Amino acid sequence: MVSLPPSRRKRGEFSLLQITSLQNAKVKRAIALMNRKERDESALFLIEGFRELSRAVQGKVDIKELFFCPALFLGENELYLMESLQQRGTVLYQCSESVLRKISYRDRPDGLIAVAKQMELSFATLADDLAQLQKKQDLFLLIAESIEKPGNLGTVLRSADAVGVDAAIICDRCTDIFNPNVVRASVGTLFTQPVVEASSEEVLKFCKGHSIRIIAATPHAHREFTQENLRGPVAIVVGTEQLGLSERWLSSSEVQVKIPMKGCADSLNVATATTLMLYEILRQRNSY
Repeated sequence: MVSLPPSRRKRGEFSLLQITSLQNAKVKRAIALMNRKERDESALFLIEGFRELSRAVQGKVDIKELFFCPALFLGENELYLMESLQQRGTVLYQCSESVLRKISYRDRPDGLIAVAKQMELSFATLADDLAQLQKKQDLFLLIAESIEKPGNLGTVLRSADAVGVDAAIICDRCTDIFNPNVVRASVGTLFTQPVVEASSEEVLKFCKGHSIRIIAATPHAHREFTQENLRGPVAIVVGTEQLGLSERWLSSSEVQVKIPMKGCADSLNVATATTLMLYEILRQRNSY
């Protein structure tokens, strides 16, 4: 059994339950959450890593259980995080290294994996707030239609957080936003910004009803994205990796823009393209 060394225990005493068996029912249940069907049925998901868990706490995510292994910790701050979680009602399980690695979906786990309750992602919960925000300042939305790869979706959310979008809206989802690789690629920013899921129909209706300009990113546009005025209330819309934006979004957009491509490739990875677009909007707004 792995135990907290005395030098670490003095920072905080924890009421611990210990797990050393790979056959433990709680271990099996946590592993099962790698599967989308299990996540959907249980309304639970996994959060792994110190940064991700710290941001989940910041975002007031309901964390039910924490599996930890001190032998894999990278520093001392994990203990403060564990203490905070226990004060919030999280049940802590001290695991052997073999158990923690069995649950982990990373090559190099840092000793912390949690089971959390899925957040509410309904667009209706955010629409009224965005409508009020629109009256006060230039609304800045990111709309991602049918992103297929979890790593791309997580990276898109990370970039959205970096530029301070008012909301990231996932339309007509293909990828489960609670996929462990979405959480990982977002580095926990999934929890620290408004992120919702919606149908394209309801988001289009919202944008039209609140005079939000829809900027469609497509390699088939004639105008480069740096040549367009992207100030004011805007929603930048990006599409699937393989097919790009649907005709619904293209035909509904006020403006279509492209990223110039000088080589043989005709487009960038959707996460890279989104990041460029978002930072151009930020640059223009900061140049007032």
